[in-house]
Amino acid sequence: MEIRFDGKVALVTGSSRGIGLAIATELAAGGARVMLSSRKADALEAAVAGIDGDVAWSVANAGEPDQASACVDATIERFGAVDILVNNAATNPYMGPTIDIDLPRLDKTVAVNWRAPLFWSQLAWRAWMQEHGGVILNVASIGGLSVEPTIGAYNATKAALLHLTRTLAAELAPGVRVNAIAPGLVKTDMARALWEPNEEAMARTHALGRLGVPDDIASGALFLISDASSWMTGEVLVVDGGAGVSTRA
Repeated sequence: MEIRFDGKVALVTGSSRGIGLAIATELAAGGARVMLSSRKADALEAAVAGIDGDVAWSVANAGEPDQASACVDATIERFGAVDILVNNAATNPYMGPTIDIDLPRLDKTVAVNWRAPLFWSQLAWRAWMQEHGGVILNVASIGGLSVEPTIGAYNATKAALLHLTRTLAAELAPGVRVNAIAPGLVKTDMARALWEPNEEAMARTHALGRLGVPDDIASGALFLISDASSWMTGEVLVVDGGAGVSTRA
């Protein structure tokens, strides 16, 4: 089945690399006009140069409300709509026991991973979706469904994001669908500290025998964004290579 987004406008946060860039690239390939957003202009410029299609970029730290508002305004000004919002930007500035996290890094984690998806959704709703409808996709994590010893604070924000997904799905229906995707361990720069030291051993814990790559998540994301999932809202799609069912050692 070919998934198309002709005539649609998408805004993807945290899209200069990794999962966000993969989603933005596939949306553009499917005919969407796409606004990429992240913190660094040079990274965004390089990302856009590698995408075929009608794409643009706007610098915004996802956790800063004023920058988020300016980015949504720039999307409306450039493309005339925000039909699709992908809340992908995330951060994990602390690894270690949750009981020991300092407040500045806790506040940053909450601001980017939970507060930002809410106010970006508010902005898209008020600027376009309330009147015209749309789709919101939150990029969460399987960490939001489990307990891990070194990234507990990060996982708590992802669990909160999953609950926010269900809440917004109920509040914004029927005009706006809101779903989440929960990736497993994906080979991105952000997750490098988790997979790079022992990739081979980590891969053996997955039923499919390998770690994920950004394109694996983009494929699931496109399904949730498209009309192929038009009777789904408030749902979480786990894409983890079978880590949750594996009996491999």
